[in-house]
Amino acid sequence: MGIEYSSTVPASIREVFDWHARPGALQRLLPPWQPVGVIAESMSLADGHAVVSLPGGVRWVAAHDPAGYAPPRRFVDRIDRVGPAWPQVGAALPWRHEHTFTEVEAGAGGAGEPSEFTRITDRVDTPVPAALLRQMFRYRHRQCADDLAAHREARERGAEPSTVAVTGASGLVGSALTAFLSTGGHRVVRLVRRPPRSADERRWDPADPAADLLDGVDAVVHLAGASIAGRFTDGHRAAIRDSRIEPTRRLAEVAAATPDGPRTFVCASAIGIYGYDRGDEPLDEDAERGDGFLADVVADWEAATAPAAEAGLRVVRVRTGIVQSPRGGTLRLMRPLFAAGLGGRVGSGTQWLSWIDLDDLVDVYGRALTDPALSGAVNAVAPTPVENAEYARVLAFVLRRPALLPVPEFGPRLLLGEQGARELATASQRVTPRALSDVGHRFRRAGLEESLRHQLGHITATT
Repeated sequence: MGIEYSSTVPASIREVFDWHARPGALQRLLPPWQPVGVIAESMSLADGHAVVSLPGGVRWVAAHDPAGYAPPRRFVDRIDRVGPAWPQVGAALPWRHEHTFTEVEAGAGGAGEPSEFTRITDRVDTPVPAALLRQMFRYRHRQCADDLAAHREARERGAEPSTVAVTGASGLVGSALTAFLSTGGHRVVRLVRRPPRSADERRWDPADPAADLLDGVDAVVHLAGASIAGRFTDGHRAAIRDSRIEPTRRLAEVAAATPDGPRTFVCASAIGIYGYDRGDEPLDEDAERGDGFLADVVADWEAATAPAAEAGLRVVRVRTGIVQSPRGGTLRLMRPLFAAGLGGRVGSGTQWLSWIDLDDLVDVYGRALTDPALSGAVNAVAPTPVENAEYARVLAFVLRRPALLPVPEFGPRLLLGEQGARELATASQRVTPRALSDVGHRFRRAGLEESLRHQLGHITATT
């Protein structure tokens, strides 16, 4: 049993090996549809240990085998133990994973094309059948290839390794982004609200950030903010506003006042600025702001970055659409319903949904950090928005389930209240990524079906 899976990526053998050896690689490789998480990454592929969480509080501890370490061509890991509740499972479930990298004959390497290629081969000896592992390795190989391509494109634009401070680093977007940056050779400084636990963490008080918080930092990515999901009570609305506007202004002021601090300030924003119902109107970054609570919040949120812009920093405001990942957001809520055959369109189903794959959003932030051509508002959405009914149809198709149970409009109102339902569940915004198109940005997954297959573990040879 077990599996052997191979693919070829357009990168040198050293680039591929180094990507696997850097912090964040394990996070980038864990399939999002599986109920697992990273507790601790290995400090070394030669003899370190990695710890992964499993359901029920179980931990999978993998040990790297010094005898199998031959950089840049091979490293090996094996299950050390599964516990703490059932340490004997390690003996009952053998697992030896050999990662092999082989140089492939170089291509011509025309303008903008890679000249070196590497074949990645994963061999796993385990009683687990190959059929249960194939989707995982399809995902892993695609993640590696896509990340390496994004890092190569950044280098071609002149980007160099830098130090990036990130707020909200433990969230859905932040955890993916910090892993992506560190595997690309950047140093990530996490700005945390608790006492720091390592040299790459600094304590950040949103109400009163320290004057030296951003010393030695080249760029800031500000992601922190309370979730907008929930019933729009007075308390929830206050949390949305209070967690964004003043903390952003204070962080921008610190960035502006730090002599050896950042020259780039990237701040999360949202397509909510366009209002909750703009009909069929295509909305690019020059579109007028719309109406509603979220439009007001986002407008003030973006205005709070002014101190950084006035000090000469390049400021990018990433207006994010509906992020596609089963680890969070609406897809996390909808997946079990659709998997049970209980999904369907919401209301009329004609409302526009402007979405983006999580990994494409990570690429947008990566580009915002490294491309001087980007500044101001940037719509972080896929170039193919869909109506709600089409989204329901595609999600059901990917999961091989029917989508026959439409959700009446009073349903979201019961859960979210009148305002929450209007601005979240039935909002309609047909947003286009013009700023990204203008700089020739490449999306990993521009089509909805391709994105959902990748995120949910239904990857085919053509996707």
